[in-house]
Amino acid sequence: MKFVFGRAQGHRLGLRAGATVLALLVLAVPAAGQAAADPVREPGTVVADKALPVAAEIGGAATGSRQLTYWTEGPTGAPALSTGAVYLPKGTAPAGGWPVVSWAHGTNGVGDDCAPSHGFDVTSLTRDYVSAWLTQGYAVVASDFVGLGTEGVHAYLHGRSEGRAVIDMVRAARKVTPELSPRWVAVGHSQGGHAAMFAAHEATRYAPELDYRGAVATGTPANLELLFPLGGPGFPNLGLNGLTAFAGYVIAGLQVARPDLPIDEYLTPRGRELVETAKSMCFLPLHKYAAPIGVGELFSRPLGDERIRSALRDYLAVPTTGYDRPVFIGQGLRDQTVPFPLSTKLAADMQLAGQPVTYRSYDAFHGSSVFEALPDTTAFVRSLFGTA
Repeated sequence: MKFVFGRAQGHRLGLRAGATVLALLVLAVPAAGQAAADPVREPGTVVADKALPVAAEIGGAATGSRQLTYWTEGPTGAPALSTGAVYLPKGTAPAGGWPVVSWAHGTNGVGDDCAPSHGFDVTSLTRDYVSAWLTQGYAVVASDFVGLGTEGVHAYLHGRSEGRAVIDMVRAARKVTPELSPRWVAVGHSQGGHAAMFAAHEATRYAPELDYRGAVATGTPANLELLFPLGGPGFPNLGLNGLTAFAGYVIAGLQVARPDLPIDEYLTPRGRELVETAKSMCFLPLHKYAAPIGVGELFSRPLGDERIRSALRDYLAVPTTGYDRPVFIGQGLRDQTVPFPLSTKLAADMQLAGQPVTYRSYDAFHGSSVFEALPDTTAFVRSLFGTA
């Protein structure tokens, strides 16, 4: 494993919670095992193929863009539909087809209006980043994840279903796009970094017909299953950007994935109202709406009992073993949304378990870290495809 820290290694990072978070994380326990799904619909089967909405286009670097609706696995393990976009580079595909980057997006929200391939929040950041891969000769496929643009509420940060949506997006795209190679990598940032880690963990076992090469995850919200059980009345403000909004999304997703869990019993009236609002409000307006509300105001009782702990492990915990292809984890040292101790501990646990992980840190904030890492991730992905 390679640990390389950026120029701000010895600087004050302005993360008031950093030391506290790191101290809490040393109490980590192994993630619980996950049961295999038994879908009745073939994962990756395309049920709709149509032109991509203009608002979801990413600009001049792409051609042949389209929106697919396809079968994958939902958060309860049942078959579910997801939508996603396919972007092709300009020019003629090489022998064997375009190598594929399966891009996993960051936090948009959990309601249908927040789906990227339907045109929500395809920002200049997204356009520039996806275009950077297209101009290098990679096709980019981009799942919305189950519940974003399809039936139900999206189970935000439900690792298993998000990871499988990333994998099945490659399957679906190849069924209708003959120019695509079976060779592919998973690339994700923020929420998408979490999804990319889950895709990486099971890609070769779940989709052995594809030629999975490795994964890139930046700004990855790992080890949250260790933090959420500390929540309860009076939980302090940790100074993390958007924490209350993120908590609302996770609780809404937990309601979807674990309908047997009486999570409402742990919420105050204000907490229940915020969670219901989160189900339809996309991230930027929810962030503004939730800014005056402390996380401690959401809960009427602590989340530390074993029933909730177990549910959160199953829902959130990024595996630290079982990777059979290289993984690159990148992190901004100035990140106040996903503080660096979270991903640093993930990488350290993987290294201790003998996993093929490379960790790099950057003098960057959450959003900028994905671009600061791009020279390194570009070289890393080229090495995976043997074109370095």
